[in-house]
Amino acid sequence: MKGSNAIVRSLEEEGVEYIFGILGGAIMEVYDVLYEHGPRHILMRHEQCAAHAAEGYARVSGKVGVCMATSGPGATNLVTGIADAHMDSTPIIAFTGQVPVDLIGNDAFQESDILGITMPITKHNFQITDPEDIPYTIKAAFKIASTRRPGPVLIDLPKDVQQKEMKKRFSYPGDVDIPGYKVMKSGGHTKQLKDIASTLMNTERPVIIAGGGTILSNASRELIQLAESLNIPVTTTLMGKGSFPEDHPLSLGMLGMHGRKAANVAVTECDVLLAIGVRFSDRITGKIETFASGAKKIQIDIDPSEIGKNVEIDIPVVGDAKLVLQNLLKIIKKFKQKKNTEWNKKIQRFKREFAPIYDYDDIPIKQQRVMKEVNRIIDSKTIITTEVGQCQMWAAHYLNIKNPRHFISSGGLGTMGSGFPYAIGAKVAMPDQKVIDIGSEGSFQMTGQEMATCVEEDIPVAVVLLNNRYLGMVMQWQDLFYEKRRSHTYLGEVPDFVKLAESYSAKGVAVKKPSEIHEALVEAVKSDLPFVVDITVDTDEHVLPMMKPGGRIDRMIEGK
Repeated sequence: MKGSNAIVRSLEEEGVEYIFGILGGAIMEVYDVLYEHGPRHILMRHEQCAAHAAEGYARVSGKVGVCMATSGPGATNLVTGIADAHMDSTPIIAFTGQVPVDLIGNDAFQESDILGITMPITKHNFQITDPEDIPYTIKAAFKIASTRRPGPVLIDLPKDVQQKEMKKRFSYPGDVDIPGYKVMKSGGHTKQLKDIASTLMNTERPVIIAGGGTILSNASRELIQLAESLNIPVTTTLMGKGSFPEDHPLSLGMLGMHGRKAANVAVTECDVLLAIGVRFSDRITGKIETFASGAKKIQIDIDPSEIGKNVEIDIPVVGDAKLVLQNLLKIIKKFKQKKNTEWNKKIQRFKREFAPIYDYDDIPIKQQRVMKEVNRIIDSKTIITTEVGQCQMWAAHYLNIKNPRHFISSGGLGTMGSGFPYAIGAKVAMPDQKVIDIGSEGSFQMTGQEMATCVEEDIPVAVVLLNNRYLGMVMQWQDLFYEKRRSHTYLGEVPDFVKLAESYSAKGVAVKKPSEIHEALVEAVKSDLPFVVDITVDTDEHVLPMMKPGGRIDRMIEGK
C-alpha cells in the first residue's frame, strides 16, 4: 500500500466523515486516492476557512474536525485557523503537504517550516518521514487532539512519503502508547470535593461561572443539577454560552467586558465563586484585584496549568468537569438542601434592574431589535455562529441560548471572518439544524468567498449582517476612548451584498425597516440555498454596557 492510501485508510479507520481543504502539488497524491474513496471532501476557497470549518464541525459535533492543505502558502494559510483552535481548545487535525524529505531545508519551491511555525499554536505536531509510521502517527494525533484538554494537532506529509510503498501490511492500531502523554480522567480528590461541598453549603452569596470546559466535557446536565440543588445563580463566559440554559430562572447570562451587568455585579458581590472550565481571561476579570475580591474561589479545570494562573484560587481541583461534578453531586445529596433565599431575591432584582432592552422601532434599525427578532426564531434546532466585533457582542449579550454546542464564536483569538466558515462546518455536522451566522459587513468580506463553497457543496446557511459600513468595534473604541477620531474604520458603501449573494447563485434580501426583519429571517432559515440578510443598522449605536479595559467589571459604561 502506498503512503497516500495508508493516510486515507487511516482516516476511514478513525471514522472521519468529512475533510475541509484545498489541494496543491505537495498533497496531490492523497487527493488522487480521495477521487475513488475516503471521507467526503468539502472543497473550500481558502485554507484559513478550511481550518475554521473543521473547528465549526468539531465544536458542534464533539468529534475531531479535519482540514487539509498543500505545502508552503497552503500550509501557512491554515495558521490562523489552527491558532484559533488552540486558543479555544478545539480538537482538529490539520494535514499539510510538504516537499520531499531530501529537499526539506533547501528552500525548495513552496517549502515552509510548518512545524516550526505551528509549534506554539498546536498541542503537538508531527512530520512523517517513513510511510511505515503513518498508522501510528495518525492514531496518536487523534488521541492527542481529543483527550485531556482538546486542541489542534498538525501532521506534515512530505510528498515522497505519500508516494512510497509500505513494506509491511497495513494495520491500524486500536490504541497507541505515546511517551510522556497519559490519558487519565480524574474526578477530583475526595477531600477537595468535600471541601467544596462544605463551602457551598455554608455560603450565603454563591455564584457559578461556567466556561468552555463545561461544554467540552459535556457537563451541562451536571451543572444544571448542581445549580438547582443548591439554588445557585450561574453566569457563563463567551465560550461557555449555552452550557446553562439562558431562559432558566438561575441564569445570569454572560459576564465580562460586554456581559450582562447583573452577572458582573453578582460576581463582584458573591462570597463564594465556583469556576468550572474557566481560564479567567482578562475579558471576564477586568482588574484582577477587584475581581470577586471578597469571595472564596474554587476552580475546576482539566488543565493543571490553568489553576491559579490568572486568579489566586482557594480550592483547586484538577479533573474532568463532568466527572468532578458527578462526584460532587453525590456528596451534596447527603446534605440538607439550602435555598439561599435572600441572595436569590437580590439576584432577581439585579436581573430586573439591569435587564437588556430589545424593543426599538427606530430607523436606522437598532441592533438590539435585530437580536430580539433572532431570539424569536431560535429553537432547539438552531445553531448560532458569530463573526467577531460588535456583531459578536450583540449576539453574546442579547441572544438567549438554551443548549450547549449551539453557540459558536471565536473567543481567545477573536478572529474576524471565522463565523461564516464555522457555520459551514456546523451545517455539515448537523444538516438537520438551522445554522445562522451573526455577522457584519467587515467580517463577512474577509471570508465571504466561501459562499461559492456553500452553493457548490449544497450547504445552506443563513448569514445575518449587521451592516453599519464601519469596522464597528474599533469604531466604538475610537468613539469612547479616542475622542471620536474614526481613523480608517469607514468601509464605504460597497459591495451590494444582495447582488453579491446572487452572483454566487445564492439568495439575499436587504432590510431597512424593523417590520421587515422577522419575515426576512424566516425566509433565510427556510431557504434551500445559502442566504444573506443585509440589515442596515444604526452606525452610532454602541454595544453597552461595557467594562472599561482593565477596569472593574461592575463599573460599566452605560447606555442611555
